[in-house]
Amino acid sequence: MKIGEASRVSGVSARSLRHYEDEGLIVPGRFDNGFRDYCQSTIDRVLAIRSLLDSGLPVRLIRDVLPSLTDVSHPGADAVCAEFLHEVRSYRDRLAARIAVLSDQQAALDAYLREARPTDL
Repeated sequence: MKIGEASRVSGVSARSLRHYEDEGLIVPGRFDNGFRDYCQSTIDRVLAIRSLLDSGLPVRLIRDVLPSLTDVSHPGADAVCAEFLHEVRSYRDRLAARIAVLSDQQAALDAYLREARPTDL
């Protein structure tokens, strides 16, 4: 399927599809006229990429681990998956720390607003 249909089917913009290709995350086939040709396995890979990106994982990590996530016969998949899980846990821990800081800041602002008089605003 051409890029417009791949975009519609996957829910990912054509620009994002081109970006994934530029980043080496996908390699669509090509028609004789040079247009991109997206097969179902590429669409499935795009959906996996989108899910990982939506989780906040960096492209670098996705690029490194994607072969083992989409091809279980990939050599060293177990080691890559262990490293990937470590990276995901690390990312989650950093995210939790950022959430804690933001929650503290929100609480401080809420307290300020409770104490502020309407004429002070």
